Amino acid sequence: MSDVASGGPTFEDSEDAVVAGATHPPPRKSRRKRSFWQELPILIGVALVLVFLIQTFVGRVYLIPSQSMEQTLHGCAGCVGDRVLVDKMLYDFTHPAPGEVVVFKGPDTWDHSEAAPRSDNVLVRWLQQAGSMVGLAAPDEEDFVKRVIAVGGQTVRCCDSSNHVIVDGKALDEPYVYWEPGRSTVQDSFAEVKVPDGYLFVMGDNRNDSRDSRYQGNGGVAGLVPVDNVIGKARFVVLPPSRWQGVGDHNPQATVLSAPAWQQAVPVGVAFAAAWPVLLLGRGARRRLRTWREGRR
Repeated sequence: MSDVASGGPTFEDSEDAVVAGATHPPPRKSRRKRSFWQELPILIGVALVLVFLIQTFVGRVYLIPSQSMEQTLHGCAGCVGDRVLVDKMLYDFTHPAPGEVVVFKGPDTWDHSEAAPRSDNVLVRWLQQAGSMVGLAAPDEEDFVKRVIAVGGQTVRCCDSSNHVIVDGKALDEPYVYWEPGRSTVQDSFAEVKVPDGYLFVMGDNRNDSRDSRYQGNGGVAGLVPVDNVIGKARFVVLPPSRWQGVGDHNPQATVLSAPAWQQAVPVGVAFAAAWPVLLLGRGARRRLRTWREGRR
C-alpha cells in the first residue's frame, strides 16, 4: 500500500522536515556605536593629517608680517594683516616669472630682521609655528614675500631718468609700486647686477620700505634668491573679507604697443571692404549657374 493511502509521510511532509531541521546562522551582533568623545580624537587626528598634507604639498595660508608689499598686500602696523593663499604646486612644473609675488626662504646671506621673530619659550614657539600653518600667526622667521623683478640670465639696475628700474636695457612698467605718504618718491639707485641662472632678483612693492635684493647681503649677487628657495606663488588674499581679491602678477617687462584707435580699426575695415567683392562675385556665379541649368532643360 502506498504511503499516501496508508496515511504515511508525504513529500511535502519530508520537505517541511528538512526545512525545519535546517540550521540558521546566529544573528549578527550590531556594532556598538562609539560615543562622540571617542570619535572626537579620531576626527581631530584625520583633520590634522589632512591639514599637514595640504599645507606641505598643495597650498598654505600665510600672514603678511611686514609692510614691504604695501599696498598689494597689507602688513603695516595698525592695519589688519592680509592672509594670502600660497600655491605650492605651481613651481613643481614651471619657474617663477617676472611680476609674480612669491614666498621664499631667505638665503643665509639675508638679514632676517624684517621677518617676524619666534619666541625663545619652547611652548610659545610651538604654538606660533602651529598657528602659522593656518595663517593665525606670522610665518617662519626665515620666510619672505617679494615680487620677482628679474630672472636668471637678465641684467638689472636702477634707474633711468624717469626713475624706472631697467632690465636688459628696458624700463619696467610697474603700476604696483607704492610710495608712502610723506616719504621720497625716488628709488635708491643700485649698481648693475647680472642674475645667474637659477636665481631671482626680488623687490618689495613698497619700494622705499623693503629690505630686498638691493640691500640684502650688501647688495649684488649676495642679495639674490635661489629658485630652489621659493616656496610658492601668492594667489589670493583670503582674509580679511573686505580684502578678498587675487594677487596681481602684472609682468613689468611686457611691452604693450597700443596703436591709435583709427589704426586698430584699419584691419577690420580692410577685411570688411574685401568681403563685398567676394560676396558679389559669389552671387553672380550662382546666378549664371542657375541660368545655365535652366537652359539645358
